[in-house]
Amino acid sequence: MLAADIGLTIGSLDLSVELEVDRGEVLALLGPNGAGKTTALRALAGLEQLDRGSIVLAGTVLDDPTTPTFVPPADRPVGVVFQDYLLFPHLSVLDNVAFGPRCRGVPKTTAEITARRWVDSVGLGSLAGSRPAELSGGMIKRVALARALALEPELLLLDEPTAGLDPDRSASFVRLIRELQQQLGFTVVLV
Repeated sequence: MLAADIGLTIGSLDLSVELEVDRGEVLALLGPNGAGKTTALRALAGLEQLDRGSIVLAGTVLDDPTTPTFVPPADRPVGVVFQDYLLFPHLSVLDNVAFGPRCRGVPKTTAEITARRWVDSVGLGSLAGSRPAELSGGMIKRVALARALALEPELLLLDEPTAGLDPDRSASFVRLIRELQQQLGFTVVLV
């Protein structure tokens, strides 16, 4: 379960959002540009520290400025797919997906096995050796999703995951996310 009382101020944005999402559920954040949706995702990911409130995931406090408790992003059981995907252009699809587990100390061979499983699960097994520049926008989204899931997150954060996709590819991508979410039971918060 995710219980978050997100309170932070960045420039003129004074964000105050309360969320409660059970394990395995999907929550969508809706609102106009500039309302703080992406900032809320960044706070859940640990990329922005709270000024007030708290974030608790699966019984573990991730951020609470009153204690003060702050779990860094790399130590959170959270996978993130932002709009810009942040793939490394010099790495292959497989190496991009293996990057997260490697950063968490997983041996190279084990990280590659995990990455191969996720690359296959998003339908890109035949492109594992390709670089991001060789892929379509939809394929890049799938790589970013595989990279986020390779960390085996409790919580998956998606920032406008279907932006830029035509209606057929958008529906296909949403189905893929939903199938994986139902199989693995992680919680999803998406913009």
